[in-house]
Amino acid sequence: MSKRSEKLAETIHETVSSLLSRGLNDPRIGFVTITAVDVIDDLSLARIFFTVIGEEQAKKNTEAGLNSAKGYIRKELGRVLTIRHIPELIFTYDRSQEYGNRIDTILREIATEHDGDDSEHSS
Repeated sequence: MSKRSEKLAETIHETVSSLLSRGLNDPRIGFVTITAVDVIDDLSLARIFFTVIGEEQAKKNTEAGLNSAKGYIRKELGRVLTIRHIPELIFTYDRSQEYGNRIDTILREIATEHDGDDSEHSS
């Protein structure tokens, strides 16, 4: 990302997070955290990564709610941003936290098995 797209991504991140903390009028949107925003270099597209507390259905509902609120969110971004064209928004569920948790669980299982092996050999 260029310096300009990084700055725009940061502003979008702050603005969308603020909008979500005040709440959108859509019951499908759960407790959402914006984890990252990537803006392509020509500033025409912003991919907004989010996490939400809950099961798979909560993720799907929240994604649908965020996608239906795109127009409102872009309008609000237009009030904050000083650029002529507001980027298209794509909301994407951020699976990196789930992936990290899965790796952590596997590492703990390996450590537990390894500790069990050590105690058998020391007897």
